Amino acid sequence: MLTYWQAVILGIVEGLTEFLPVSSTGHLTITTKMMGLSVDDPGVTAYTAVIQLGAIAATFLYFGKKIIQLVLAWAGGLRDADRRGHDYQLAWAVIVGSIPVGLVGFVLKDVISGPLRSLWVVAFALILWSAVIWWAEKRHDRFEAQGIARGENEVTVKDGLVIGLAQCFALIPGVSRSGATISAGLASGINRVVATELSFFLAIPALTAAGIFEAMHEKTHIATLGVPQMAVGIVVSFVVAYASIAWLLRFVSHHSLRAFIPYRVLLGGAVIVALAAGWLSAT
Repeated sequence: MLTYWQAVILGIVEGLTEFLPVSSTGHLTITTKMMGLSVDDPGVTAYTAVIQLGAIAATFLYFGKKIIQLVLAWAGGLRDADRRGHDYQLAWAVIVGSIPVGLVGFVLKDVISGPLRSLWVVAFALILWSAVIWWAEKRHDRFEAQGIARGENEVTVKDGLVIGLAQCFALIPGVSRSGATISAGLASGINRVVATELSFFLAIPALTAAGIFEAMHEKTHIATLGVPQMAVGIVVSFVVAYASIAWLLRFVSHHSLRAFIPYRVLLGGAVIVALAAGWLSAT
């Protein structure tokens, strides 16, 4: 059974890292291992998925007005073709972009919660995906220099699908869901703020489905860790994630995601050293 302090720490880690391009799953895997827990234990895996609901609740609160606007635009567009404007198209981009990760996550569930739950995977994914972030930012710089970076009104359903396919890579611990989706948006020519907001919107169906599925499927294992501790983790992740969302949106309006690359590489390298030296075990 988790202690309340462990629940608080995991909630903080989830809230801080869910929307930053540093991999929440990777950080939670490292943190649970350092706490002496088994990273491939079904209960631990389910717990880290369920406390994501706190981060999703923060997204609903922060973007509540925009989410309602998209839902109404989508519903209105279905009823009346004359009402199919930019918000209708953006809503479809989010819907279409949410499908790939759901399908891949369901088909590869046992692989994701089993063999991929290794600190070796986390370490190398942190380092290797940093190269993708660098490439995406370099490509985005060319779009900005040419003055052709696209805004929210120019997002297409195809963009949603491309970003959704990239989101599938985030099922590998260490890649980072936001790192994958924002990078895909930047590489597609979408400006950095809009790409970041799209990443938040795509997180809602993906993480909500994952959290609910794990809560229902692994409820016996979760109970052994403590339901009150689960509630604490969700609340803490909600509070911290809300602050994290606000900070990241301000950050990306003036800075590149390259700022996160040194941290990712150093953390990945540190984990590799710890594993090679025998200070940590992979699972």
